[in-house]
Amino acid sequence: MKKPLILVTNDDGISAPGLKALVEVASEIGELVIVAPDSPQSGQGHAITLKDPLRVHSAPTYNDRFEAYECSGTPVDCVKFARDLLLKDRTIDLCISGINHGSNASINIIYSGTMSAAMEASISGIDSIGFSLLDYSWDADFEQAKPFIRNIILQTLEHKLSGTNLLNVNIPNVKRADIKGVRICKQANAAWSEAYVEATDPRGGKYYWLTGEFNEHDSDESTDLWALKNGFISVVPSKHDLTAYEALEQLHWLNQ
Repeated sequence: MKKPLILVTNDDGISAPGLKALVEVASEIGELVIVAPDSPQSGQGHAITLKDPLRVHSAPTYNDRFEAYECSGTPVDCVKFARDLLLKDRTIDLCISGINHGSNASINIIYSGTMSAAMEASISGIDSIGFSLLDYSWDADFEQAKPFIRNIILQTLEHKLSGTNLLNVNIPNVKRADIKGVRICKQANAAWSEAYVEATDPRGGKYYWLTGEFNEHDSDESTDLWALKNGFISVVPSKHDLTAYEALEQLHWLNQ
């Protein structure tokens, strides 16, 4: 049987251990094409490159086994390049992004390059999944999550996504035996309270370093944050339509 064509990307860069782990899982399932940033691009959200040309080169890290490229642009640039040029005459069966080093649960989906890459593919109707492990360290242990990731990919390919083309999957940083299962969740209501650390560089100039605190605003057991705290893998069906439909009728007074 013909293997499904799977586009693999991330935002931590072509050399990230999380990408390597995702490739190892997906290579058992489908034919892979890898397009990832040539350097870390965390927090880029849905940014695209307009002022500079993209540079795309074969990625020696993977090219002994797969068709793989490193791109000078953002995660979204990587998907656009793959979809609109590299694979324009082929059907992409699934786009997977990650495994991200750190959480993309709740409001973090807005800032995430990992999830924006998957979202870009979903905009054109490609079933897409962003995977994240709640461990920010470069040497995170992705082995514990691999069986669950494999199953989610297989199930998605078999059943196809309905009602959405995008899944935001976050995995708690615990041993495999301590993962209680997978829960379909809603995005938790949370936000960052930002602050800036002000300092002076060696030349006497001021600079500012963004920091902040993550604040949760609900404890609903149906949310991704609750699931992760209680040992479950959270799966949030997501979309790019940001319309507040409940406000359409309420804003009738603006109609001219």
